[in-house]
Amino acid sequence: MSAHIQQPVFVLGPTGSGKSAVAVALAELLGDAEIVSADAYQVYREMPVLTAAPTAGEQARVPHHLVGFMGAGENNDAALHARRAQEAIQGIHARGRRAIVTGGSGLYVKFISHGISPAPPGDPALRAELAALPAEEAVRRLQQADPEGAAATNLQNPRYVVRNLEIVLLGGKPLSYWQQNWQHGPAGPGFCIVRDTAELDSRILRRTGSMLAQGAIGEVRALDPLSLSATAAKTLGLSHIQQYLQETGGESADFIKTRTRQLRDDIALLTRQYAKRQRTWLRREQWLTPLPATAGSKAPQLAAQIAAMLGR
Repeated sequence: MSAHIQQPVFVLGPTGSGKSAVAVALAELLGDAEIVSADAYQVYREMPVLTAAPTAGEQARVPHHLVGFMGAGENNDAALHARRAQEAIQGIHARGRRAIVTGGSGLYVKFISHGISPAPPGDPALRAELAALPAEEAVRRLQQADPEGAAATNLQNPRYVVRNLEIVLLGGKPLSYWQQNWQHGPAGPGFCIVRDTAELDSRILRRTGSMLAQGAIGEVRALDPLSLSATAAKTLGLSHIQQYLQETGGESADFIKTRTRQLRDDIALLTRQYAKRQRTWLRREQWLTPLPATAGSKAPQLAAQIAAMLGR
């Protein structure tokens, strides 16, 4: 087996950038590839539409790994996901094929591409103390201790805020130190789809509308909110849809139509904010080769550019 097949290829980008379609097109172009997801939420089988998981058609065209294999009551985390991804990659390589890793969950990608972070281990007592703080106070302390790290953190997620604040306090260094101090270089070549912000925002709005039309609301309605894991409960848009369901029961068709439009706009805004944080993280990852894309760029064209850079 040639050495280059032993290296996975990373196809990354912010949410809505089209990376999943490019990964599928690249796998078909290479002809000997399988896809490994680095997404924190596409693991949940009950929410394929809400998490924008690869469609059944895409999975029929190219084998996918770590998609839709967990129940919404199970927790996921970056270290566990990275270990599973490495097992999948090793299996793909053992079959003489190439792994394409795609996803937008930064820490999940980083653990797969560079190994598990050497950040200081958790301190249960300190974490309990920080978790007991009001959310606003925890955010304020993180912003004060590490402004740059706070800017790259999802401040709406108390679990991320507490863990990052814990790392800064225990390690005595900013998050960027731990994020850049991995012991290994990248496991393989990486490419990042880059789109103009206005165009990406437009794509996100269209995708959000399509997601709601294709069944995301029904997926959330079918979930038992009391049985959701801490990870699953943080799925982008889930809490907004839960609130929508509470407000629209028994209401008129006109009210539901207006409220659904508001739901689309709210989730699109939340997604744009998430994409902004992703772009901040991706810009710091200097091992990634930018892959500029425009509204006219098609997935096969972008895949062909990657294949050419890989010498295929």
